[in-house]
Amino acid sequence: MSIPKAGSPESTATPALHLHGRPILRVLGTEITLLESIRLRAEADLGITLIFENLDFVSAQRKAAIQPETYDVYDQCFHNLDIVWFWRAIQSIDLKRIARWDEVSDLTKTGRIHSGAAIGRGDAPVTKLFVQPNGSLGSAPSGRISMLPTAHNLDSFAYNASLVNGHLEPSASWGALFDDRWAGRVALVDEPAIGIFDAALAAQARGEVHFNDIGAMSTTEIDRLIGFLAERKRAGYFCGFWKTALEAADMMLTGQSAIQSMWSPGVSLLRGRGFPVREAAPQEGYRAWHGGLCLAGHLTGRTLDIAYEYLNWWLDGWAGAVVARQGYYMSIPERVRRYLSSAEWNYWYEGEPAAENLPGPDGEMTISRGEVRSGGAYRQRASRIAVWNTTMDEHNYLVRRWAQLIGSAPKAPLH
Repeated sequence: MSIPKAGSPESTATPALHLHGRPILRVLGTEITLLESIRLRAEADLGITLIFENLDFVSAQRKAAIQPETYDVYDQCFHNLDIVWFWRAIQSIDLKRIARWDEVSDLTKTGRIHSGAAIGRGDAPVTKLFVQPNGSLGSAPSGRISMLPTAHNLDSFAYNASLVNGHLEPSASWGALFDDRWAGRVALVDEPAIGIFDAALAAQARGEVHFNDIGAMSTTEIDRLIGFLAERKRAGYFCGFWKTALEAADMMLTGQSAIQSMWSPGVSLLRGRGFPVREAAPQEGYRAWHGGLCLAGHLTGRTLDIAYEYLNWWLDGWAGAVVARQGYYMSIPERVRRYLSSAEWNYWYEGEPAAENLPGPDGEMTISRGEVRSGGAYRQRASRIAVWNTTMDEHNYLVRRWAQLIGSAPKAPLH
């Protein structure tokens, strides 16, 4: 698409800060972290008014790239950086203005939770973290970064434990998504840079498609995978494709799906309803993602100062505790710990059985006493990353092929 560069004559910035009165900061992002409780607490702590614009991944990325004057902070994932950075919609972040940068974990800075862990294929955050002397993004440390790393997670798939007989863990495989026993009751996430990897991990696990590098597929490999998925879709194998965690939860709650791509907020929603949902701990490893905060290219002066205050606030721990209660980790875990109860910390981060019923981010109880988090402790889960959410070199080709897949008509669902 043709995108005007930020600051060009056709792009006029709208001030985010009232000259007289309470400062306003506009944040563009998704349901992942734009939670009402976070907005209200940040407003109280910082003395500002926050306006959250919550869109799906693709819509948020497009708006961030082509309308940079409409937001001040872009809350997104590292794999969504390429377009907004290339078109200078965002500006680099000065590490001298990030008070707790030295505390940020090695998973972000090096791609590994510890020295013996695999870095994972695809867009590990470190590959796009540091701004290089020539303005490109890379892993060589520098004094400026592209995005302040915040929430992240290790995603897999989920299933209805009352329908999918037996326990898949600990020997679960991504291949379960293409087990013919669940034909007609399988759903995938409808986002090319995410859903493609759930499908790829599952197809490869069953020997249907092989990839030389699953994080950098060739057009031939994309064609083979899309061809396999299209054949399945024509046969009525999928019950649907979803864009939000709420849609995903509804598909399982209403009985449409038995097994599917699932994000942690969807699991929280289902658990809050008492639904028998389980997350898998795939033997091939997780599909990981890492989110963060970017500064809009138009920010200057006092508005830029306020944006930095918001970025630093995110690393203080309170927001990290909120997102922990829906299964997400933060780039400075120890800051989060002081805002969680011992039972919460031990369940979410240490992988221990819940010592008591635990609340979700909305305060409703979602974890029952005695439950153990799928996959175990944070360090254990983060050392088993198969691939990161990724914008591949052939992303534009993938997007076209994915759109063809989603738009193709299936037969009546199988039962």
